Amino acid sequence: MPAYAVYSLAALAEIAGCFAFWAWLKLDKPIWWLIPGMVSLALFAWLLTLIDSGAAGRAYAAYGGVYIAASLIWLWLAEGVRPDRWDLTGMAVALVGSAIILAGPR
Repeated sequence: MPAYAVYSLAALAEIAGCFAFWAWLKLDKPIWWLIPGMVSLALFAWLLTLIDSGAAGRAYAAYGGVYIAASLIWLWLAEGVRPDRWDLTGMAVALVGSAIILAGPR
């Protein structure tokens, strides 16, 4: 599976897992929300192990750009807040940085 596909799935799993904790603590959702949240966070961690990289830190660094993009998509679709031009500019810079890390000659 291509790295960006794995990263996209990992980002969805991480954001969903973290949101479960957010919902429990900030939105007064019941504690059982933590169960799928923890499963989702475990899925996130497992997905990152699928990245073909000799160093975990490099895999995590490249993931950061995808996570930023996914977070802004979540902001828009799940929270109903449309990203502004500064959000989109930051997302573009982060994705370029991620691509440089992934495509760098090694």
